[in-house]
Amino acid sequence: MGMVGGGLDAFIGAVHRRAAGFDGEIELVCGCFSSNPDKSKATGHALYLPEDRVYSSFEEMILAEKALPEGERMDFLSIVTPNHMHFPPAKMALENGFHVMCDKPMTLTLEEAKELATIVEKSGLVFGLTHNYTGYPMVKEARDMIRNGKLGKLRKVVVEYPQGWLSKKEEDTDYKQAIWRTDPAKSGAAGCMGDIGTHAENLAEYVTGLQISELCADLTAFVPGRQLDDDGNVLLHFEGGAKGVLHASQIANGEENALKIYVYGELGGLEWHQMEPNTLKYKTQEGQRIIRPNVGTLSDSAKAHWRMPSGHPEGFFEAFANLYRNFAYAVKAHMEGREPDPIYDFPSVADGVRGLAFIDTVIASNKTETKWTKFVS
Repeated sequence: MGMVGGGLDAFIGAVHRRAAGFDGEIELVCGCFSSNPDKSKATGHALYLPEDRVYSSFEEMILAEKALPEGERMDFLSIVTPNHMHFPPAKMALENGFHVMCDKPMTLTLEEAKELATIVEKSGLVFGLTHNYTGYPMVKEARDMIRNGKLGKLRKVVVEYPQGWLSKKEEDTDYKQAIWRTDPAKSGAAGCMGDIGTHAENLAEYVTGLQISELCADLTAFVPGRQLDDDGNVLLHFEGGAKGVLHASQIANGEENALKIYVYGELGGLEWHQMEPNTLKYKTQEGQRIIRPNVGTLSDSAKAHWRMPSGHPEGFFEAFANLYRNFAYAVKAHMEGREPDPIYDFPSVADGVRGLAFIDTVIASNKTETKWTKFVS
């Protein structure tokens, strides 16, 4: 693996590196960790990389790695930069024969996302997107229960993602994460909805197997002077007739990272909370059942993503690592000229296009008085 972004002062880069190294399938061999060459070199030194494999730009890295012998060069590029710097290195890496794992949202604009999807299809290379919440085993179990008809025909989906860390104008301080996430030039057209609303949208579609067909959105920037939304409420219509509610907020004072999903069908309901990821609730009018990893009969997909005996807590890093492990399996399969095992799934470039289309549709709905807006990706 080579990495773009993820310097020593970055949060998510270290998460990606730990997740990638979890299973011994992936080795970090090179990187351009910052647009500042000195910071990139300092990060490479801290990660014990050879000086000649630490680069000053992603362009330099991709071309230099391509010139190395096969088996020595990086096999894929992990992109962990702010949103505006996702598309350029992804495009160049794919066009030079490297697989790509990218943070979300996939690109800055829907146009870039569609172009990237075309490049991926043309290249035949593996592209992964780190909607990491799909990596939890109980999310896999929920999806498989719905696929197998345990809930019957789906009627209602509620997904919520409240955070409180931007309740004050943190972008006026030296808080790097707040500065770029509230800057349209770096974050894109949406703030909260792009950062965490896309996670909620992806989780709802992944678990239910249904795509959103239209939506009605209301976005707000509550903090005075903030350029992008910090709160959003969205009504959803799904293909097949199910209806839903999605709300995401970064000014929900006192909340941490409280992603939750509730799905209700004719026969029962499911409930899952990211902050208690090892518990899935199955509900009917006769009562409730608590489903836990590695206890009782679970789907093959859940089993493939649980790592420890029952009662041993797993969480965020393990779910993130599942995506990287599955991506590595897919890259190996590509190298060997065979199809990957579908049980080891991960979000794809198509999910990235859906995410950017969601952002554009939410913004369009928020601006129009007619409100209900078709969701077309």
